[in-house]
Amino acid sequence: MKLLITGHKGFIGSNMVKALSTDHDIITYEWEEEFPNISDCDCVIHIGAISSTTEKNVEKIMTQNYDFSCMLLDKCLQLKVNFQYSSSASVYGLNENFREDAPVDPRTPYAWSKYMFERYAQSKHDIAKDLNLSIQGFRYFNVYGHNEEHKGSQASPYTQFSKQASENGVIKVFENSQAYMRDFIHVNKVIEIHKTFLSIKSQGVYNVGTGSTKSFMEIASGIAIQTGATIEKIPMPPELAHSYQKYTCADLSLLTTTINEHLSN
Repeated sequence: MKLLITGHKGFIGSNMVKALSTDHDIITYEWEEEFPNISDCDCVIHIGAISSTTEKNVEKIMTQNYDFSCMLLDKCLQLKVNFQYSSSASVYGLNENFREDAPVDPRTPYAWSKYMFERYAQSKHDIAKDLNLSIQGFRYFNVYGHNEEHKGSQASPYTQFSKQASENGVIKVFENSQAYMRDFIHVNKVIEIHKTFLSIKSQGVYNVGTGSTKSFMEIASGIAIQTGATIEKIPMPPELAHSYQKYTCADLSLLTTTINEHLSN
């Protein structure tokens, strides 16, 4: 297949390019470049976005995360190209029901941009089906792994805590972190799901997680034991308190059923 991957300089995108380039013809796109030529592509994997959950420039987020995504999807439909895109478990907000059809609760400009594009993509599902195309969205839970160091404070606890342990010998965790339970999934598993869906004809939004949780303190403690670092508890910054998800756990029923039905055919 010939694939266009957006956001190839980022954490997930760079890993995606590396993993898929052995079996597929890959072209890449970053925001600052001219609009991509996808006329001979089989599928666009749209990962590029402003991914900071603390970005306050709403116009910037809407332009890059929503407006551009809509234009790219429209071009795919026009040229009959399949479309995969990244969404986020942040659309669930502070809810604790993590089924794809559950109510959503976006609490940041980033989360809103992701949910709004999901709605736009869903409005095109019937058109895609008539064209024998797929539009597939993936709500990433907490992704971690190689090459996320550049994300700084937006990197996963695995990367942030390991960096702190290595540089300072002290891992800083928010107070009450033993109660913050998240669904952490390795980037390689995310890529495997995208790869599997390249051969599945479907329209929908799918949770991408493990269906299990770990606390921030559990991760910090494991790294502390490995490195000999100490753990320091710090207050949560006020700007995070209103939107900070204390619990996420992907319901994988739809994802698993879709994959199993594909494998049985």
